[in-house]
Amino acid sequence: MTEAGVTDRIDLLGLDRPALVALCRDWGEKPFRGQQLMRWVHRRFESDFEAMSDLARGFRETLQARARLSAPAVVSDHVASDGTRKWLLDVGQGNAVETVFIPEVSRGTLCISTQAGCAVNCLFCSTGKQGFARNLEAGEIVGQLWLANRLLGARRAEAAAAAAAAGGGEDEAPDDHDRIITNVVFMGMGEPLLNYDATVTALRIMLDDHGYGLSRRRVTVSTSGVVPMIDRLRDDMPVALAVSLHAPNDALRDRLVPLNRKHPLAELMGACRRYLERAPRDFVTFEYVMLDGVNDGDEHADQLLALVRDVPCKFNLIPFNPFPGADLRRSPPERIKAFAQRLSDAGIVTTVRRTRGDDIDAACGQRAGDIVDRTRLAQRGERRRVAIARA
Repeated sequence: MTEAGVTDRIDLLGLDRPALVALCRDWGEKPFRGQQLMRWVHRRFESDFEAMSDLARGFRETLQARARLSAPAVVSDHVASDGTRKWLLDVGQGNAVETVFIPEVSRGTLCISTQAGCAVNCLFCSTGKQGFARNLEAGEIVGQLWLANRLLGARRAEAAAAAAAAGGGEDEAPDDHDRIITNVVFMGMGEPLLNYDATVTALRIMLDDHGYGLSRRRVTVSTSGVVPMIDRLRDDMPVALAVSLHAPNDALRDRLVPLNRKHPLAELMGACRRYLERAPRDFVTFEYVMLDGVNDGDEHADQLLALVRDVPCKFNLIPFNPFPGADLRRSPPERIKAFAQRLSDAGIVTTVRRTRGDDIDAACGQRAGDIVDRTRLAQRGERRRVAIARA
């Protein structure tokens, strides 16, 4: 088949269960075929339609002719000394995004991207330094989870077949102890809530028991503060919420997170309170990158305590991870410790994120990919970086 013929096929990776059921119905198949197909794709991670043995031969022939599974291609694959694994994935037209797997004793977390680049342009983030190319499609977002499962050796076809032979429930979602990837965080490249529809579709697939069957508590969307979309997510698909805060007052946050000029802190805190009415967790996680001499003083900690006094929350302090061209420094360990202690003494759960994968540039804030910038954010950001460094 010609290349044009291949691309004309429907990519199944970005279709949630209702869409798959509707597609099967349009092709003259029973609705339950959509559920079967979803399990083959998202629970067994199968890409060969001919291997989907419980589908009728005629249906498999239809899939071969009219469907495809197009996960992003791997450009590079690096493993850090601590076991963190980073993939650079080709998403076409000269753009590449990064996906990072962080293994721990009790869980495995996959950090995924939602955009090629980012238009928010936070001062301390290497992705923002590169600018913005485009939103990822739902299949490109969930395709990162699908591909990571395959590359990590998590294909479950044999286990599912054994369970079925033993009378176990093949249709049951896998238990957490069966998974390599137990948690997904939308904390890679891009602002998820500025790619809202594709993000929510990917969430539906990840949470569906016929798909990945992940708990809402184990899927986290991180946002820099897109207030209207936080409210929409609350109504449409409430999962765990993390907010990239990074400053305790509007004047400083305007400089660090330009989006704050559109949605200032009072609006953001209101959105967080509303979100908690339906959230699967009873707190919001506030992420706070520690920048030496910029936002790490005792006075900043005290301002934070006043800011979040009526928002149930925990703080995740992130030591700044330098990248080429950054004119910022990481707060010294003793300053981070004192800052954390000040928050903890006030009764707020506070953790300091352990830097993972920094030797392969996979740590928080270092994910830069390879972006064809359509916005010229990189050029426009140079003067602002110099200004904040000198302030």
